[in-house]
Amino acid sequence: MDLIGQLERENGKKTLPPVHIGDTVEVHYLIKEGDKERVQLFIGTVIAMKNRGIRRNVVVRRIVQGEGVERTFPMHSPRVKDIVVTRRDETRRAK
Repeated sequence: MDLIGQLERENGKKTLPPVHIGDTVEVHYLIKEGDKERVQLFIGTVIAMKNRGIRRNVVVRRIVQGEGVERTFPMHSPRVKDIVVTRRDETRRAK
């Protein structure tokens, strides 16, 4: 009787995009501003993936005005609407 596994299957997303480390992705993230909600794109390179199951996170890095910005996205979150892989890449080593 795997109660945690059962809860993860019920509450998680049914399908996840095949994302790997080194890929360039577009993360469609739901932003709430006041009483409005909109979808904002975060385009960058996947540098790390953590955990498994419903706790799976993906760390995306991009360069904004010469500064590196890293952001962690939970893949099963309802705020993450979609993750689109724009370019595949192979890396020798993850972060």
